[in-house]
Amino acid sequence: MQNKDRIKSAFESMMFIFGDPIDAKLAAGAVGVGRAEAIDCFRELVAEYEARKSGLRVRETDGRFGFVTYEENLDYIRAITTPVRERRLSQAALETLAIIAYKQPVTKSEIDSIRGIKSDRVIEGLVVKELVEDRGRSNAIGRPALYGTTAKFLEYFDLKDLGELPTLDDEELEDAIRSFGEPDEDSENTAALLAQTTLDI
Repeated sequence: MQNKDRIKSAFESMMFIFGDPIDAKLAAGAVGVGRAEAIDCFRELVAEYEARKSGLRVRETDGRFGFVTYEENLDYIRAITTPVRERRLSQAALETLAIIAYKQPVTKSEIDSIRGIKSDRVIEGLVVKELVEDRGRSNAIGRPALYGTTAKFLEYFDLKDLGELPTLDDEELEDAIRSFGEPDEDSENTAALLAQTTLDI
């Protein structure tokens, strides 16, 4: 039997990477324990995060467990997230938006694979800006969320529909992401910006 602290450590990493609440059965299988033991470990994490008054908490919902923020910190979170609507997208957000625009519907793991780095927070920011939306669930293991662009995305970039996006195959898109440059502030040609994967709103 694995050390319980080691199992809980693994579960913390899973929750952080998974983004959405993770099913206890799926997590149990990953570490080689039974579902009941996994739930016990998750519930210990719930108590531990609560006891130390962490800014993150572990929440249980119908046999699934995931990180949430401490509700009393909501005002502080709003203080830094609300202005994001007025700020220009970061390079990470531009990369992620380009991938979603071309690969949709796409999961976080697929986006991460192309970017080579976790994209959870970036995707959350794009959802807040209403440029990206949840498109349901994939049939892959864990039923991860699928993401796609919104009507507001088309409005921002003056596109009639996604068919107006410049043609890029998978290799060209990945090459463009790897060589991503700073947005061209003077350009008003959204199609050209997308072709260069230099998106700016």
